[in-house]
Amino acid sequence: MTVNHLYARMTGRNPNETHRSATPLELLFDLVFVVAFSQVGTQMAHYLELGHTGTAMLGWWFATFATAWAWINYSWLASAYDTDDVYFRLATMVVMIGVLIVALGVPSVFHSIDEGRTLDNGVMVAGYVIMRVATIALWLRVAREDPERRRTALAYAGNIAIAQVGWVALIFLSLPIGTTLVFTTLLVLLELAGPLFAELRFGRTPWHPHHIAERYGLLLIITLGEVILGTILAISAVVEEQGWTLEAAFVAFGGVALTFGMWWMYFAIPWGAVLKAHPGRAWGWGYLQILMFGSVVAVGAGLHVAAYVISHEAHVDAVFAAMTIAVPVLAFETMLFVLYALLVMEVDLFHLWLFLGVIAVLAIGVGAVALGASLGVGILLIACSPVVVVVGYETVGWRHGQEMLARATAPR
Repeated sequence: MTVNHLYARMTGRNPNETHRSATPLELLFDLVFVVAFSQVGTQMAHYLELGHTGTAMLGWWFATFATAWAWINYSWLASAYDTDDVYFRLATMVVMIGVLIVALGVPSVFHSIDEGRTLDNGVMVAGYVIMRVATIALWLRVAREDPERRRTALAYAGNIAIAQVGWVALIFLSLPIGTTLVFTTLLVLLELAGPLFAELRFGRTPWHPHHIAERYGLLLIITLGEVILGTILAISAVVEEQGWTLEAAFVAFGGVALTFGMWWMYFAIPWGAVLKAHPGRAWGWGYLQILMFGSVVAVGAGLHVAAYVISHEAHVDAVFAAMTIAVPVLAFETMLFVLYALLVMEVDLFHLWLFLGVIAVLAIGVGAVALGASLGVGILLIACSPVVVVVGYETVGWRHGQEMLARATAPR
Protein backbone atom coordinates (compact mmCIF):
# COMPACT_ATOMS: atom_id res chain seq x y z
CA MET A 1 0.00 0.00 0.00
CA THR A 2 1.29 3.47 -0.91
CA VAL A 3 1.21 6.05 1.88
CA ASN A 4 1.24 9.77 1.13
CA HIS A 5 3.70 11.44 3.50
CA LEU A 6 3.36 14.92 2.02
CA TYR A 7 0.57 16.27 4.21
CA ALA A 8 -2.03 15.09 6.71
CA ARG A 9 -4.17 17.27 8.96
CA MET A 10 -3.31 17.19 12.67
CA THR A 11 -6.84 16.63 13.90
CA GLY A 12 -5.93 14.10 16.58
CA ARG A 13 -5.68 10.34 16.54
CA ASN A 14 -8.17 7.89 18.01
CA PRO A 15 -7.16 7.21 21.65
CA ASN A 16 -8.91 3.84 21.41
CA GLU A 17 -7.13 2.80 18.22
CA THR A 18 -6.40 -0.93 18.22
CA HIS A 19 -2.90 -2.33 17.77
CA ARG A 20 -1.34 1.11 18.23
CA SER A 21 2.42 0.78 18.56
CA ALA A 22 5.58 2.83 18.23
CA THR A 23 6.39 3.92 14.69
CA PRO A 24 9.77 3.55 12.95
CA LEU A 25 10.12 7.33 13.24
CA GLU A 26 9.65 7.16 17.01
CA LEU A 27 12.23 4.40 17.27
CA LEU A 28 14.69 6.50 15.27
CA PHE A 29 13.88 9.49 17.46
CA ASP A 30 14.68 7.50 20.62
CA LEU A 31 18.06 6.53 19.22
CA VAL A 32 19.59 9.97 19.79
CA PHE A 33 18.79 9.73 23.47
CA VAL A 34 21.36 6.96 23.74
CA VAL A 35 23.99 9.62 23.02
CA ALA A 36 22.57 12.13 25.49
CA PHE A 37 22.23 9.63 28.32
CA SER A 38 25.71 8.28 27.59
CA GLN A 39 27.16 11.79 27.94
CA VAL A 40 25.36 12.29 31.23
CA GLY A 41 26.53 8.92 32.56
CA THR A 42 30.14 9.47 31.49
CA GLN A 43 30.37 12.90 33.09
CA MET A 44 28.65 11.73 36.24
CA ALA A 45 31.06 8.81 36.57
CA HIS A 46 34.08 11.09 36.06
CA TYR A 47 33.13 13.43 38.89
CA LEU A 48 32.07 10.59 41.17
CA GLU A 49 35.45 8.90 40.79
CA LEU A 50 37.05 12.20 41.75
CA GLY A 51 34.89 12.26 44.86
CA HIS A 52 32.98 15.36 43.70
CA THR A 53 29.57 13.99 44.58
CA GLY A 54 27.78 17.37 44.61
CA THR A 55 28.94 18.19 41.09
CA ALA A 56 27.95 14.74 39.87
CA MET A 57 24.46 14.89 41.35
CA LEU A 58 23.67 18.46 40.29
CA GLY A 59 24.98 17.96 36.75
CA TRP A 60 23.12 14.65 36.54
CA TRP A 61 19.80 16.29 37.45
CA PHE A 62 20.23 19.31 35.18
CA ALA A 63 21.15 17.20 32.13
CA THR A 64 18.66 14.42 32.85
CA PHE A 65 15.75 16.84 33.13
CA ALA A 66 16.64 18.67 29.92
CA THR A 67 16.84 15.39 28.01
CA ALA A 68 13.95 13.45 29.53
CA TRP A 69 11.49 16.36 29.70
CA ALA A 70 11.90 17.21 26.02
CA TRP A 71 11.37 13.51 25.20
CA ILE A 72 8.25 13.33 27.37
CA ASN A 73 6.65 16.43 25.85
CA TYR A 74 7.33 15.31 22.30
CA SER A 75 6.21 11.72 22.90
CA TRP A 76 2.83 12.71 24.38
CA LEU A 77 2.27 15.12 21.50
CA ALA A 78 3.14 12.39 19.01
CA SER A 79 0.82 9.93 20.74
CA ALA A 80 -2.05 12.34 20.18
CA TYR A 81 -1.14 13.93 16.82
CA ASP A 82 1.47 11.92 14.91
CA THR A 83 0.55 12.35 11.25
CA ASP A 84 3.85 10.97 9.92
CA ASP A 85 3.75 13.53 7.12
CA VAL A 86 6.74 15.46 5.86
CA TYR A 87 6.22 18.39 8.27
CA PHE A 88 5.98 16.12 11.30
CA ARG A 89 9.03 14.18 10.14
CA LEU A 90 11.09 17.34 9.65
CA ALA A 91 10.04 18.65 13.07
CA THR A 92 11.17 15.35 14.56
CA MET A 93 14.54 15.71 12.84
CA VAL A 94 14.93 19.21 14.32
CA VAL A 95 14.21 17.85 17.79
CA MET A 96 16.83 15.14 17.23
CA ILE A 97 19.39 17.80 16.27
CA GLY A 98 18.52 19.63 19.47
CA VAL A 99 19.11 16.47 21.53
CA LEU A 100 22.59 16.07 20.05
CA ILE A 101 23.41 19.71 20.84
CA VAL A 102 22.21 19.15 24.42
CA ALA A 103 24.56 16.16 24.61
CA LEU A 104 27.47 18.31 23.39
CA GLY A 105 26.77 20.82 26.17
CA VAL A 106 26.75 18.30 29.01
CA PRO A 107 30.53 18.36 29.76
CA SER A 108 30.54 22.18 30.05
CA VAL A 109 27.65 22.10 32.52
CA PHE A 110 29.40 19.57 34.77
CA HIS A 111 32.71 21.41 34.55
CA SER A 112 31.20 24.80 35.40
CA ILE A 113 29.29 23.34 38.37
CA ASP A 114 32.56 21.88 39.64
CA GLU A 115 34.26 25.26 39.36
CA GLY A 116 31.39 26.85 41.26
CA ARG A 117 31.26 30.29 39.65
CA THR A 118 28.75 30.63 36.79
CA LEU A 119 26.83 27.85 35.08
CA ASP A 120 28.12 27.29 31.54
CA ASN A 121 24.84 26.04 30.13
CA GLY A 122 24.85 27.94 26.82
CA VAL A 123 25.26 24.96 24.50
CA MET A 124 22.84 22.76 26.45
CA VAL A 125 20.19 25.47 26.60
CA ALA A 126 20.64 26.18 22.88
CA GLY A 127 19.94 22.52 22.10
CA TYR A 128 17.01 22.45 24.50
CA VAL A 129 15.48 25.58 22.96
CA ILE A 130 15.84 24.09 19.46
CA MET A 131 13.91 21.02 20.62
CA ARG A 132 11.22 23.10 22.24
CA VAL A 133 10.81 25.54 19.33
CA ALA A 134 10.13 22.56 17.04
CA THR A 135 7.50 21.42 19.54
CA ILE A 136 5.94 24.91 19.60
CA ALA A 137 5.63 24.77 15.81
CA LEU A 138 3.77 21.47 16.05
CA TRP A 139 1.38 22.77 18.73
CA LEU A 140 0.62 25.84 16.62
CA ARG A 141 -0.16 23.55 13.73
CA VAL A 142 -2.52 21.59 16.01
CA ALA A 143 -4.19 24.86 17.02
CA ARG A 144 -4.85 25.66 13.37
CA GLU A 145 -6.01 22.22 12.25
CA ASP A 146 -7.86 20.88 15.32
CA PRO A 147 -10.44 23.56 16.26
CA GLU A 148 -11.90 21.40 19.03
CA ARG A 149 -8.61 21.51 20.97
CA ARG A 150 -7.34 24.87 19.75
CA ARG A 151 -7.20 26.43 23.22
CA THR A 152 -5.36 23.42 24.65
CA ALA A 153 -2.77 23.58 21.88
CA LEU A 154 -2.28 27.32 22.28
CA ALA A 155 -1.85 26.88 26.05
CA TYR A 156 0.88 24.32 25.39
CA ALA A 157 2.62 26.57 22.87
CA GLY A 158 2.37 29.62 25.13
CA ASN A 159 3.79 27.88 28.17
CA ILE A 160 6.70 26.43 26.22
CA ALA A 161 7.47 29.79 24.59
CA ILE A 162 7.48 31.67 27.91
CA ALA A 163 9.78 29.08 29.45
CA GLN A 164 12.21 29.29 26.52
CA VAL A 165 12.50 33.06 26.95
CA GLY A 166 13.52 32.38 30.53
CA TRP A 167 16.10 29.74 29.55
CA VAL A 168 17.66 32.00 26.93
CA ALA A 169 17.77 34.92 29.40
CA LEU A 170 19.79 32.77 31.81
CA ILE A 171 22.50 32.35 29.16
CA PHE A 172 23.07 36.10 28.83
CA LEU A 173 22.61 37.11 32.46
CA SER A 174 25.66 35.08 33.65
CA LEU A 175 24.39 34.99 37.22
CA PRO A 176 26.25 33.25 40.08
CA ILE A 177 25.63 29.53 40.03
CA GLY A 178 23.45 29.58 43.16
CA THR A 179 21.17 32.27 41.72
CA THR A 180 21.07 30.47 38.39
CA LEU A 181 19.92 27.29 40.09
CA VAL A 182 17.10 29.17 41.84
CA PHE A 183 15.83 30.52 38.52
CA THR A 184 16.38 27.10 36.94
CA THR A 185 14.12 25.54 39.57
CA LEU A 186 11.41 28.10 38.84
CA LEU A 187 11.65 27.45 35.10
CA VAL A 188 11.47 23.69 35.67
CA LEU A 189 8.30 24.16 37.72
CA LEU A 190 6.86 26.36 34.96
CA GLU A 191 7.62 23.67 32.38
CA LEU A 192 6.04 20.96 34.52
CA ALA A 193 2.93 23.08 35.12
CA GLY A 194 2.33 23.71 31.42
CA PRO A 195 0.75 20.38 30.41
CA LEU A 196 -1.30 20.29 33.63
CA PHE A 197 -2.72 23.75 32.97
CA ALA A 198 -3.38 23.12 29.28
CA GLU A 199 -5.16 19.79 29.62
CA LEU A 200 -7.00 20.32 32.90
CA ARG A 201 -8.13 23.83 32.00
CA PHE A 202 -8.98 23.46 28.29
CA GLY A 203 -9.41 19.73 27.66
CA ARG A 204 -7.40 16.56 27.20
CA THR A 205 -5.49 15.74 24.03
CA PRO A 206 -6.23 12.32 22.44
CA TRP A 207 -3.12 10.47 23.61
CA HIS A 208 -3.22 6.67 23.51
CA PRO A 209 -2.67 4.95 26.91
CA HIS A 210 -1.15 1.72 25.59
CA HIS A 211 1.00 3.62 23.11
CA ILE A 212 2.30 5.92 25.87
CA ALA A 213 3.07 2.94 28.10
CA GLU A 214 5.00 1.32 25.26
CA ARG A 215 6.91 4.54 24.53
CA TYR A 216 8.08 4.85 28.14
CA GLY A 217 9.06 1.19 28.15
CA LEU A 218 11.11 1.60 24.99
CA LEU A 219 12.97 4.58 26.45
CA LEU A 220 13.68 2.56 29.59
CA ILE A 221 15.19 -0.21 27.47
CA ILE A 222 17.40 2.30 25.69
CA THR A 223 18.46 3.77 29.03
CA LEU A 224 19.29 0.30 30.37
CA GLY A 225 21.92 0.27 27.65
CA GLU A 226 23.91 2.55 29.97
CA VAL A 227 24.01 -0.25 32.55
CA ILE A 228 25.31 -2.64 29.89
CA LEU A 229 27.92 -0.06 28.86
CA GLY A 230 29.02 0.34 32.47
CA THR A 231 29.26 -3.44 32.77
CA ILE A 232 31.48 -3.66 29.68
CA LEU A 233 33.79 -0.97 31.08
CA ALA A 234 34.04 -2.78 34.42
CA ILE A 235 34.73 -6.13 32.73
CA SER A 236 37.42 -4.53 30.55
CA ALA A 237 39.09 -3.06 33.65
CA VAL A 238 39.14 -6.45 35.37
CA VAL A 239 40.53 -8.24 32.33
CA GLU A 240 43.22 -5.59 31.85
CA GLU A 241 44.28 -5.80 35.48
CA GLN A 242 43.81 -9.52 36.23
CA GLY A 243 43.10 -11.30 32.97
CA TRP A 244 40.14 -13.60 32.43
CA THR A 245 39.56 -14.48 36.06
CA LEU A 246 36.58 -15.44 38.19
CA GLU A 247 36.29 -11.75 39.09
CA ALA A 248 35.59 -10.91 35.45
CA ALA A 249 32.86 -13.54 35.42
CA PHE A 250 31.33 -12.05 38.58
CA VAL A 251 31.26 -8.57 37.04
CA ALA A 252 29.87 -9.83 33.73
CA PHE A 253 27.13 -11.93 35.26
CA GLY A 254 26.31 -9.35 37.91
CA GLY A 255 25.99 -6.48 35.42
CA VAL A 256 23.82 -8.41 32.98
CA ALA A 257 21.70 -9.87 35.80
CA LEU A 258 21.19 -6.39 37.22
CA THR A 259 20.06 -5.08 33.84
CA PHE A 260 17.78 -8.05 33.29
CA GLY A 261 16.27 -7.80 36.77
CA MET A 262 15.49 -4.08 36.37
CA TRP A 263 13.90 -4.79 33.00
CA TRP A 264 11.81 -7.63 34.44
CA MET A 265 10.57 -5.49 37.34
CA TYR A 266 9.42 -2.67 35.09
CA PHE A 267 7.65 -4.80 32.50
CA ALA A 268 5.89 -6.99 35.06
CA ILE A 269 3.33 -4.22 35.40
CA PRO A 270 0.69 -3.62 32.65
CA TRP A 271 0.90 0.17 32.83
CA GLY A 272 -1.28 0.75 29.78
CA ALA A 273 -4.34 -1.02 31.20
CA VAL A 274 -4.49 1.24 34.27
CA LEU A 275 -3.74 4.38 32.24
CA LYS A 276 -6.68 3.51 30.00
CA ALA A 277 -9.00 3.08 32.99
CA HIS A 278 -7.69 6.15 34.84
CA PRO A 279 -6.14 8.69 32.45
CA GLY A 280 -6.11 11.28 35.23
CA ARG A 281 -3.41 9.30 37.02
CA ALA A 282 -1.04 9.68 34.09
CA TRP A 283 0.40 12.97 35.39
CA GLY A 284 2.32 11.64 38.38
CA TRP A 285 3.18 8.44 36.51
CA GLY A 286 4.59 10.32 33.53
CA TYR A 287 6.46 13.00 35.46
CA LEU A 288 8.07 10.77 38.09
CA GLN A 289 9.62 8.58 35.44
CA ILE A 290 12.13 11.36 34.83
CA LEU A 291 13.66 10.16 38.10
CA MET A 292 13.27 6.58 36.94
CA PHE A 293 15.28 7.21 33.77
CA GLY A 294 17.81 9.24 35.72
CA SER A 295 18.33 6.44 38.25
CA VAL A 296 19.08 3.97 35.44
CA VAL A 297 21.64 6.39 33.96
CA ALA A 298 23.18 6.66 37.45
CA VAL A 299 23.44 2.87 37.76
CA GLY A 300 25.46 2.82 34.55
CA ALA A 301 27.63 5.65 35.90
CA GLY A 302 28.19 3.66 39.10
CA LEU A 303 29.45 0.67 37.14
CA HIS A 304 31.75 3.06 35.28
CA VAL A 305 33.08 4.26 38.65
CA ALA A 306 33.70 0.62 39.52
CA ALA A 307 35.78 0.34 36.36
CA TYR A 308 37.86 3.35 37.45
CA VAL A 309 38.43 1.77 40.87
CA ILE A 310 39.37 -1.64 39.48
CA SER A 311 41.90 -0.04 37.11
CA HIS A 312 43.33 2.05 40.00
CA GLU A 313 42.46 5.34 38.29
CA ALA A 314 39.89 6.53 40.83
CA HIS A 315 40.30 8.84 43.80
CA VAL A 316 37.66 6.89 45.72
CA ASP A 317 37.65 3.39 47.21
CA ALA A 318 35.76 0.21 46.40
CA VAL A 319 33.10 0.83 49.06
CA PHE A 320 32.26 4.20 47.50
CA ALA A 321 32.08 2.54 44.08
CA ALA A 322 29.70 -0.11 45.42
CA MET A 323 27.49 2.63 46.87
CA THR A 324 27.39 4.48 43.53
CA ILE A 325 25.76 1.35 42.13
CA ALA A 326 23.57 0.38 45.08
CA VAL A 327 22.06 3.82 45.75
CA PRO A 328 20.66 4.39 42.23
CA VAL A 329 19.46 0.77 42.12
CA LEU A 330 17.54 1.51 45.31
CA ALA A 331 16.23 4.74 43.75
CA PHE A 332 15.01 2.80 40.69
CA GLU A 333 13.27 0.19 42.81
CA THR A 334 11.75 2.81 45.11
CA MET A 335 10.37 4.72 42.14
CA LEU A 336 8.88 1.53 40.73
CA PHE A 337 7.03 0.76 43.97
CA VAL A 338 5.86 4.39 44.23
CA LEU A 339 4.68 4.53 40.60
CA TYR A 340 2.75 1.30 40.98
CA ALA A 341 1.09 2.43 44.21
CA LEU A 342 0.15 5.80 42.70
CA LEU A 343 -1.27 4.22 39.58
CA VAL A 344 -3.48 1.64 41.33
CA MET A 345 -4.04 3.96 44.34
CA GLU A 346 -3.35 1.16 46.77
CA VAL A 347 -0.46 -0.09 48.91
CA ASP A 348 0.05 -3.83 49.36
CA LEU A 349 1.70 -5.04 52.58
CA PHE A 350 3.48 -7.72 50.56
CA HIS A 351 5.14 -5.00 48.51
CA LEU A 352 6.46 -3.42 51.70
CA TRP A 353 8.08 -6.73 52.64
CA LEU A 354 9.61 -6.97 49.18
CA PHE A 355 10.94 -3.43 49.53
CA LEU A 356 12.57 -4.26 52.86
CA GLY A 357 14.15 -7.30 51.19
CA VAL A 358 15.49 -5.04 48.44
CA ILE A 359 17.14 -2.74 50.99
CA ALA A 360 18.59 -5.66 52.92
CA VAL A 361 20.22 -7.22 49.86
CA LEU A 362 21.73 -3.90 48.77
CA ALA A 363 23.11 -3.36 52.26
CA ILE A 364 24.65 -6.85 52.16
CA GLY A 365 26.30 -6.07 48.83
CA VAL A 366 27.88 -2.83 50.04
CA GLY A 367 28.70 -4.37 53.41
CA ALA A 368 30.49 -7.30 51.79
CA VAL A 369 32.79 -4.92 49.91
CA ALA A 370 33.41 -2.96 53.12
CA LEU A 371 34.46 -6.22 54.80
CA GLY A 372 36.99 -6.99 52.07
CA ALA A 373 35.08 -8.70 49.28
CA SER A 374 35.97 -7.72 45.72
CA LEU A 375 33.89 -5.29 43.69
CA GLY A 376 32.90 -8.17 41.44
CA VAL A 377 31.33 -9.97 44.40
CA GLY A 378 29.68 -6.72 45.48
CA ILE A 379 28.17 -6.18 42.02
CA LEU A 380 26.92 -9.76 42.00
CA LEU A 381 25.23 -9.29 45.38
CA ILE A 382 23.73 -5.93 44.38
CA ALA A 383 22.30 -7.62 41.29
CA CYS A 384 20.34 -9.91 43.62
CA SER A 385 18.27 -6.94 44.78
CA PRO A 386 15.86 -6.83 41.80
CA VAL A 387 15.86 -10.64 41.89
CA VAL A 388 14.12 -10.40 45.28
CA VAL A 389 11.25 -8.51 43.64
CA VAL A 390 11.14 -10.72 40.55
CA VAL A 391 11.04 -13.96 42.55
CA GLY A 392 8.57 -12.53 45.06
CA TYR A 393 6.29 -11.31 42.30
CA GLU A 394 6.41 -14.43 40.13
CA THR A 395 5.78 -16.82 43.04
CA VAL A 396 3.33 -14.93 45.27
CA GLY A 397 3.01 -11.27 44.35
CA TRP A 398 1.38 -11.77 40.97
CA ARG A 399 -1.82 -12.88 42.70
CA HIS A 400 -1.85 -9.69 44.76
CA GLY A 401 -1.05 -7.74 41.60
CA GLN A 402 -3.90 -9.28 39.64
CA GLU A 403 -6.36 -8.43 42.41
CA MET A 404 -5.06 -4.85 42.68
CA LEU A 405 -5.17 -4.36 38.92
CA ALA A 406 -8.68 -5.78 38.75
CA ARG A 407 -9.82 -3.26 41.35
CA ALA A 408 -7.94 -0.45 39.62
CA THR A 409 -9.41 -1.16 36.18
CA ALA A 410 -12.95 -2.06 37.29
CA PRO A 411 -15.70 0.13 35.77
CA ARG A 412 -17.02 2.85 38.09
